[in-house]
Amino acid sequence: MTTEQQAPAPEIAVTRGRKAQPPIGGEVYEELLSRILASQIGPGGRITIDAIARELGVSQTPIREALHRLEADGVVVRTHMAGYRVAPKITREQFENLVEVRLLLEPAAARRAAERVTDDELAALRSVADSMTPSMIATSGERGYALFSQRDALLHDAIAEGGRNSFIRDSLARLHTHVHLFRLADHANITERAIGEHAEIIAAIGRRDPDAAAYAMRHHVEASAERFRTAFD
Repeated sequence: MTTEQQAPAPEIAVTRGRKAQPPIGGEVYEELLSRILASQIGPGGRITIDAIARELGVSQTPIREALHRLEADGVVVRTHMAGYRVAPKITREQFENLVEVRLLLEPAAARRAAERVTDDELAALRSVADSMTPSMIATSGERGYALFSQRDALLHDAIAEGGRNSFIRDSLARLHTHVHLFRLADHANITERAIGEHAEIIAAIGRRDPDAAAYAMRHHVEASAERFRTAFD
């Protein structure tokens, strides 16, 4: 069934059978993102601001701020007189186009990072990578997968930043790659295998080996694409 043929999902009561703690700011964003990535609010599902505000025990302001941010990420869409709904997942064609663009940009970003990254930036890269562990996902409960996707995005952005090419970095940022991909599946092997691939990329950057860094990034993008393609099978 194509995106155009998909009927909007019914309005969803966003409860979990437990008393919610009152998150604010970025925590509201993480909460909503985790529900979307876990398909607790499916494609087309309506997001009711006042209902979520009551459930989380916060004002409508941080809810609206989170929704604006999710809209910028392409995760939710706002329609006239209908409020916010979860955006459709990307189609197979969009997915393949996204992979093609990543293969053009990300190996180049890794190559440049190996040539130009500072010692402080390299240390920051390693810190982000070290925080992305299976135990982090397990101990974070329902938010674990969303947190991993955010740190994955942070790691790739830091590599692009270290490459000192603002055009590559801005282009990758506008793709919102990680949110779109992580909406496709939530299998453990997607996160566990990525951890090892990240380590290879950072090791090559740390050796200041541009060819190895570009190769490791290309391998990671291609392997990641194979893992996510199962969502379309």
